[in-house]
Amino acid sequence: METLANLESFVRSAETASFSDAARRLGLTPAAVSRNVAMLERNLGARLFHRSTRKLTLTDAGERFLLAIRDNLEGLQQAISGIATDGGEPAGVLKVSMGLNFGADYILPLLPPFLARYPGIRPDWQFTTRQIDLIADGYDAAIGGGIEWTPGVVSRALAPLHLIAVAAPEYLKNRTLPADPTGLQAFEGIAWRSSRTGRIRERIMRNAAGSEIPVKLAETIVFDDPEASCRAALLGLGVTLIAMCHALPHLERGALVRLVPHWYIDGGPISIYYASRTLLPAKTRVFVDFVVEAFKRDRLAERFAGSLG
Repeated sequence: METLANLESFVRSAETASFSDAARRLGLTPAAVSRNVAMLERNLGARLFHRSTRKLTLTDAGERFLLAIRDNLEGLQQAISGIATDGGEPAGVLKVSMGLNFGADYILPLLPPFLARYPGIRPDWQFTTRQIDLIADGYDAAIGGGIEWTPGVVSRALAPLHLIAVAAPEYLKNRTLPADPTGLQAFEGIAWRSSRTGRIRERIMRNAAGSEIPVKLAETIVFDDPEASCRAALLGLGVTLIAMCHALPHLERGALVRLVPHWYIDGGPISIYYASRTLLPAKTRVFVDFVVEAFKRDRLAERFAGSLG
């Protein structure tokens, strides 16, 4: 009978197209993963990968074998992961990446009840806006919006990522409020430049009726971080475009005012991401389910919807 280690090495290598990336996910050396796959090929009497110096590609036999074992292997791995402690509870280090402010405001408060339910799990969380490689960097999950991932990464949507125009009440005092997004360009703008591309994007604002208007704020002040833009707006330095989830606490206490309240920018969904449904550890599965249920319970998708005005 084939060993689980050989099957796991094959599936992870197929998902990542790399022995090295598969090794990082499995906590093995690349040589060990390569050896496991070679042993599996020898036992099956079939070549599963085309190997090159740059990447791995599945052969026809490899594609058929991956399709045949994927679902069965997932169930087996989940059964093994579910008996990680004497009590049969999910356990182990849970490595997650998320933005600092979003994580502190909406994910960190979930930690006490989560750990009370799953005491065997040990969080290892990174709060960063840096784009990570979920698989190569060995993360169990990541939370964020507007992120492009490599093939094989699974996502579950949590809420919309809608951006809105805001400014401090003190800044707006004695100023005429704009009737639509074109009027935003008359104000001092707090723009933010993508740290990844180095560009300041022109955005498209839309309303519930489906109308669209391009908008690009005056570049009076430019930052490379949306949270810095938010803080500058709180200081009364001008108008900025920020995600509804970041603006919400400031709007609720009156520190910021929403401009053109029926207009918003659709940045896609805020999602929780994980490497694959195949071989998903119990610790990751329960964390994903816990976060999804918490967002539903607290109606955060509705609260983050800039389309609701």
